[in-house]
Amino acid sequence: MVSICRAFVFPLTPFDFSEATVTSPVPDEDVTVASEKDELTLGEIINIKLVESGEKDNLMELVRDRLVESGRKDGMRVACREHVKKKGRKDVAVDELIRVITPKSRASVPDAVKQELLNRIQNFIGSAAP
Repeated sequence: MVSICRAFVFPLTPFDFSEATVTSPVPDEDVTVASEKDELTLGEIINIKLVESGEKDNLMELVRDRLVESGRKDGMRVACREHVKKKGRKDVAVDELIRVITPKSRASVPDAVKQELLNRIQNFIGSAAP
């Protein structure tokens, strides 16, 4: 269950398609689209329930507050400024800044914040289960 929750918490992690293979013929596009709409993953179902209940907004606010308390936001601001200084103000594109800072940003989330969020999601799942 931890990996499911972590997939929900960090949905922006890129998927590595290099090892993906196609072992059967590709069905018609209409069939593929219809079947994808009918089948939701567990993470998508949890996300829908969190949004419907309003708990997702509460969790987002909790994470923002904890990250501000930990000083991470200020640290990321400093890292951005340092990168801009190093490259030169006119030579830095927003896309480049995002590409450089995102790994640092994800790695700098304190474990305590991740654990608290994971616990809250697990409690939500436990209370929402029939």
